[in-house]
This record gives sequence, C-alpha cells and structure tokens, in this order.
Amino acid sequence: MTETAGARPVGPGTARGPVAKRLWVRDHLRGLAESAAPGAALPSERALCAQLGVSRPTVRAAVDELVAAGLVVREHGRGMFAARAKITQELSPAGAESGFSLPRAQGSWAGRVLEFAVLPAGEAVGRRLRLAPSAPIVYIARLRLVDGEPMAIEYLHVPEERVPGLVAADMESGDFYELLRTRHGTVVHEAVQAIEPTVLGEREARLLGVPAHSAALRFERLTTDRAGRPAEYVHSLYRGDRYRIVSRIRLGDPDPAADGVRHHPGIPPGDLPAPGTGRSVTTGDVQPVL
Repeated sequence: MTETAGARPVGPGTARGPVAKRLWVRDHLRGLAESAAPGAALPSERALCAQLGVSRPTVRAAVDELVAAGLVVREHGRGMFAARAKITQELSPAGAESGFSLPRAQGSWAGRVLEFAVLPAGEAVGRRLRLAPSAPIVYIARLRLVDGEPMAIEYLHVPEERVPGLVAADMESGDFYELLRTRHGTVVHEAVQAIEPTVLGEREARLLGVPAHSAALRFERLTTDRAGRPAEYVHSLYRGDRYRIVSRIRLGDPDPAADGVRHHPGIPPGDLPAPGTGRSVTTGDVQPVL
C-alpha cells in the first residue's frame, strides 16, 4: 500500500469484503503507528474514514484490534496515539539443541474458524513474512477452546504458496505444524515469540466471554523453516483470568553453550548465581474456574 500527499492510500484491488477492508485499514494504521514516534498523535477515526473511504465500523474494528495488540493507545476525548516503546526481553534457553519449548497446556483443545480469506499481504505482514505487499497470504482468525470454553483468539498469516488447497475445515482440529509437514512439505524449525500484557477490545472480549477491557496476554510469533524462510506469522490473545505462563529454571547450573550472561523474565540481570544460567522449560497453564 502506497500513499501520496493529499491522496487516498492505494489499497489492494481485492479489498472489497468486510474482512479485507478491515485488514487493509488495520495494515495502514499499523504502518502509521510503527513509523511514528512513541506517543505521537495518529489520525482520528473520522479522518481515517474520509481518507480511506471506508465506514466508521470498519475503522473502529481495525483500531480495536491494534489497541488490543498494544500498538495504538486510545484516550477518551483526546484521540489516538502511537504506543510508547516497550522493553523487550528475550525468552529463550541458552542451549540451542534443547530448543525453547512452549508445550500445549492441559485440557482438550479445539479450534473454531472465525474468518478465512486469501488476501494481499500488505506492508506490515509482508515485512514479517518477507513478501511483497501484493503477495497473497492465507489469513485465518480462529477461536481456541479448552474443554469447550473460549480461551484464546489466533490471527494467522501464512504465505499462500506454502499451503495450496488449504480450507477452513483444516484449521478446526489437529496440529497446524503437523499439517504443514505432512501435506505441504514445510518443516518448521524455529520460532521467535514475544509475550506481553494487554487488554481486550469489545470484539475480542465478546468472543472470549469476558468483560471488555479485561486483562489478556498477547503472543506474537514468527515461525521459520529449516532454511530460515518465514512459514507463519501469528498473533494471539489469551485470557488473562484463565491462562498463565510457567517457567521451570535451573539456577546455578551453567550451560556451556551460553554466549554471555542471559537472564530470565522476573529475574533481573546479575541476580543469578552463575553466568550462563541453566536451561529453562516454559509451559502454558490453564487455571481452574474460581
């Protein structure tokens, strides 16, 4: 998507349905937020409607998603602003062979597809997947349920060329990475994942069955294959009242493969008893209903 002074941004030619329009607006606003200085003012919803030629509900849905993602801050009576810069902390073990592990939490997990479409990647997603903005991707939004109860919402973006013939029903059950391997010949090898707190917008809260603005955990993950090529970009929202992250850390057990001193979330640098701290295993933990 490109923009010239005083002109409307050029959107993808296929952005005709409500899903495509919302993602187009979201991608445009994400680009503005990511290129702006932290705390800088962004165009109002009314201005975006006029500039992009879309309806107010479409703009509001896109803004809600970016607010929930922590990229945009909405202040009542003042407007929208680019989020302030966040402190980033790497969450990984020292040893390359053991690999960072985030096993599936307990309970019976299932998926319900909310949206499924083939769309142009756009600038923001294209950068992450190393694709041209016009390159087609498969976009999937799905609700993840544990023992029948909504637990998370996932937004997946996969290069279309990697998943020919993929249909919505394929995403309702089973392991997506196993599907990539057995049907499409893509073996995922590494994932870089960030986790941060956020709050849910009205749409996400309604889907998860919790009050609006409830606390949540936001996961953002880029998965690559053995050749280092991006295979999937996904961001997810997990319920903060039912889901937590648990790490088992071996303190004082140096890892000879560690390159320098690393630290773990919650443990300040220098507080560990030995340099090159031991390996860790991190799991998801679904909490019981109180």
